[in-house]
Amino acid sequence: MTDPTAEGAIETAAAQSAPTPTRGIAIVANDKIADWLLPFLESYKETSAATPLYLIPYDDNLTLTRRACEVYGVTLVTEDSRELDRLASRLYPLFPGHRRRLRKFMSLALPLDEVLYVDVDVILFRDVAELFGRLKPGEAEFIMASTSEEYVYNKRRDKYDFLKDVRLFNDGFFLTSNKILSLDHFFEVIDQDEAIFHDVRKHGMLFAQPLSNFVTHRRGLKIASIAERVEGASDESFYKAQDVTFDADGLPLDGAKKRIFFAHWAGAVSLPKRRVFDKAWLDYAQKAQARLKR
Repeated sequence: MTDPTAEGAIETAAAQSAPTPTRGIAIVANDKIADWLLPFLESYKETSAATPLYLIPYDDNLTLTRRACEVYGVTLVTEDSRELDRLASRLYPLFPGHRRRLRKFMSLALPLDEVLYVDVDVILFRDVAELFGRLKPGEAEFIMASTSEEYVYNKRRDKYDFLKDVRLFNDGFFLTSNKILSLDHFFEVIDQDEAIFHDVRKHGMLFAQPLSNFVTHRRGLKIASIAERVEGASDESFYKAQDVTFDADGLPLDGAKKRIFFAHWAGAVSLPKRRVFDKAWLDYAQKAQARLKR
């Protein structure tokens, strides 16, 4: 007869000996967008500094960016991006100044079991450590914050069965694992289906987002939202959000009193001034400037 106590002890020992998953946050930046980078870094320091942060260079314009990495304890990524840059050049030959936006996918080459990619026109309100550990094969393989119905595909997507009824997402904030979605998968999918990608992708200065959606959909990954994976969390993040209130700690809640984790100025044409999240952004910007002058 099997001793259930012994079985339980074996399971406990196995769990204790299992390696702790490595997790981190990735961003892309350079000196040109320092006005956005610095408030983000200050919000990261205040809310999520226990999670390692990796900065992927957009280009070599990095004088202030390197200084910020030193001040905030950020790892400047040195992994070779040439193969990804060649893919960007192949897909977008007419836009050398914009195709580096694909460098966000270097986040999938980092030595991490789970990675949270975040655009830097963002500030964090809560510790993002709570978002990790929510991936589940066959159920939630790619976690996003907001949908993007208008900025991914054109109407020709209806010709392809694998693109019907898929969930379109804004790729300014996503969490996944390179064991599920790797950089090699991008190369493989485009090698196989580049013609389809160009047939269905929406034009209009869109680069990374159609590609991240296409590769994710082509591989049939299960896409979930933050609110679906984290109890009490909100999928709200848009800088023009309505019905935002604040809890006793001054942290934002959506109209259903769910916790907002971050604000994203996606599509903003000027720096924050008077909207609901702008005061927090301005406060972080001021603190960051003061910190760099020390």
